[in-house]
Amino acid sequence: MSSLQKKVMARGLPPRPPGGMGPGAARGGRHIGMARRRDYTPVSWDKYFETTDHITVGEDIFRIYRAGSEGPVLLLLHGGGHCALSWACLSTIVTSLVNCRTLAVDLRGHGDSETKEEENLSADQLAEDIGNLVSALYGDEPPPIILVGHSMGGAIAIHSAVQEKVPSLIGMVVIDVVEGTALDALHSMQSFLRGRPKSFPTLEAAIEWCVRSGQVRNLESAKVSMVGQVKKTDTQETGTSLLERELASEPNVGVSLSADAIVEEEEPTSPSQDMPPPASPPPSMTEAPPGSYTWRIDLSSTEKYWKGWFAGMSQLFLSCNVPKMLLLAGVDRLDKDLTIGQMQGKFQMQVLPQCGHAVHEDAPDKVAEALATFMVRHRFAEATADFKRPFPSC
Repeated sequence: MSSLQKKVMARGLPPRPPGGMGPGAARGGRHIGMARRRDYTPVSWDKYFETTDHITVGEDIFRIYRAGSEGPVLLLLHGGGHCALSWACLSTIVTSLVNCRTLAVDLRGHGDSETKEEENLSADQLAEDIGNLVSALYGDEPPPIILVGHSMGGAIAIHSAVQEKVPSLIGMVVIDVVEGTALDALHSMQSFLRGRPKSFPTLEAAIEWCVRSGQVRNLESAKVSMVGQVKKTDTQETGTSLLERELASEPNVGVSLSADAIVEEEEPTSPSQDMPPPASPPPSMTEAPPGSYTWRIDLSSTEKYWKGWFAGMSQLFLSCNVPKMLLLAGVDRLDKDLTIGQMQGKFQMQVLPQCGHAVHEDAPDKVAEALATFMVRHRFAEATADFKRPFPSC
């Protein structure tokens, strides 16, 4: 051993370079060395809801999820292409803030509901479904009900209220949908749908795309809601049903970390490994291969119904004679009729910035607080000991 080698061995290894320097560093001081895998494992509904049922209405079967045991019922209506599980995180929070119940339903053609005319998404049919479901669940004496709808579900809440499908309706909350903006968005909707992946190799890959694409910015919500939006290409079984079967046979399947999980850039743990492990297989932009997952509903085939959801919606909303609240991701979404109505005090409005279109999934805590405040303000429900009412919205 040379004298130089002896000196090096005596002194030990040189110190690690500071953050942002060295071969394992990336721009901005972030390392691209050994990366921690981000857990994209799907999560079951029962972490958020207490019970689930399949309600038969004529020849149709609707899947519902419930939480809470007393107080008014928040009847939660999801947006087009989504499912009842998009309300999972919000349900847990809002039932802890006030004494209320939540009832989330997979609308016709969505989630695990099975209907005779899957693609009949006309506003009248969907409103009829809501009325029939309420009647099947509660008979002639339904409890006080507050309709809460997001996007398409918000429009259906309005149509249901105007057509008096819910006799015990006491309030309505519409989330991030106004007539003018919605009608304008329809011109590019087909292009948007064509730009989505046609299939995903695994549920984990579907959840990964959901968050990376910005459809849902909240990972926790995406892990429970995305499984209800896809189905197996070969068996047509929904992701929700498949996950339930797997959990029943292997209780720990929903807890373990998936080998296909997305990777996060992290401080390297080994200076000899400068590249992160591979991410999950990419979704397919072409035809769905056998055994993969594809979308539960082909929204593009329902285009003829889209305009009927939103046309005239602002005036219909203002005409509803129950307390109303409009939750928006930005004030730019407010059209002329709603601006005038809001100035006249015809409804309560609250803006939740830094959210995407799926406001209730991106910020379930803020939406839950807004709903709780709305219910306490109108004396629909009593607050729990932990609820601190924020400053009232406009």
